Amino acid sequence: MAIMTERPRPRVIREHPHAGWFAVATVCFGAFMGQLDASIVTLTFPALQHEFGQPLAAVEWVSLAYLLGLVGLLAAAGRLADAAGRKLMYIWGFAVFTVASVACGLAPGLGWLIGFRVLQAVGAAMLQANSVALVVNSVPRAKMRSALGVQAAAQALGLALGPAIGGLLVSSVGWRWVFLVNVPVGVIGLISGRFLLPRTRQRTALGRFDTAGLTLLAVGSTALLLTLSAVSGLHLPGWMIAALALFAVASVVAFRWRERRAASPLVDLDVLRPAAVSLGLVGALCGYLVLFGPLALFPQVLGAHGMAGLVLTSLPAGFGLAAVGASRLLPRGLGSRGRAVLGSVMCVGGLAVLPVSPGSPGLVGPLLLLVGFGLGVFIPANNSSIMGAIPERVSATGGGLVNMARGFGTALGVALVTLSLHVGGGVSAFGDDMALYVMAAVALIAGATGLSVPSSRSSPQ
Repeated sequence: MAIMTERPRPRVIREHPHAGWFAVATVCFGAFMGQLDASIVTLTFPALQHEFGQPLAAVEWVSLAYLLGLVGLLAAAGRLADAAGRKLMYIWGFAVFTVASVACGLAPGLGWLIGFRVLQAVGAAMLQANSVALVVNSVPRAKMRSALGVQAAAQALGLALGPAIGGLLVSSVGWRWVFLVNVPVGVIGLISGRFLLPRTRQRTALGRFDTAGLTLLAVGSTALLLTLSAVSGLHLPGWMIAALALFAVASVVAFRWRERRAASPLVDLDVLRPAAVSLGLVGALCGYLVLFGPLALFPQVLGAHGMAGLVLTSLPAGFGLAAVGASRLLPRGLGSRGRAVLGSVMCVGGLAVLPVSPGSPGLVGPLLLLVGFGLGVFIPANNSSIMGAIPERVSATGGGLVNMARGFGTALGVALVTLSLHVGGGVSAFGDDMALYVMAAVALIAGATGLSVPSSRSSPQ
């Protein structure tokens, strides 16, 4: 079937000297749409709480269900893409995500909305598992970090526009348009993907699919986040909370045991052997936790009106500035290790000062800009180190692991903010300060993982 095969690019595109950068630009559409959706949805939480009469611990599952879908499917989507073709999976990802966005916008209730968000996550997994691999395989190795920086800038643009657009849409035409706004970007992505993305040249046979591993990963992640939600105000009996916590731990242990023995594992644990990969993935998780935590926190502190959205824009705006301009501003000899540590120090500094006056937009904006800039220095350097240590033949699998860490870090950011607000007594008490201190501690951990990165100055640019 034609729709199940990768078609070649037009000859004029394929032979163009900038063909690789055209492919990077196409990937940026997906990066933009995914991050626009991620940052815009948190602005709907107050409106959803009001409309459906549910606590934050329940409404947060509009984000968590989506993120759990990503965590559970990214590695699988990466494996499938390495076997079936990255271009094919990417285009189908755009189609599924766009249709699911329409369904979310028309959802008749909270349960339906959460269900459609899971479908949206299926499309997002098909997009994100391929994005890093498509970028690094489309440009020369010497330009890899620059290309990843451009992709990060597209993510940052989506993140930056998300809060501003979300605040405007929620306060004017309603929360449903927060999801419908994805449709035009999805249509553009479908068209550009067909004509600008290269076909897959190197493939890895899929072998027997690891259904058991996928199930353990998805169930364990769900149990962990349900546990956090339960202790954050979601009404569940105590015995069920304890059972969920034990089940989450047992699932992680069983997943590791399964992947060591599976003939065709969902996650090849040998890929995690280099410290640059394993610790780098921990750093990726921490980095995205710090990036998305404030996007869940400050709509509760400042409200979900237009001004709150503009203030929150400072965080991804700083991220974008660093992703695009860090290579020009920082010394050329500063390698990935130095960039990772420098970025984490900026994050810790901004987060440590924010509790002084978290409700003042005049102070919050500049400090979030500093935190975002630090993340824009840290994350591209960290991702470049991870992908540089992974063989090209399993690059989509590696990209899936990077994005799985990002998805799980984002989910933990939302969950830990909700937990901090609940334990700390809410925004009016110590809850917002607690959330900021937790994020500062996580930024310190991210910096510690950066010390594991080789200090070579010849790392890909």
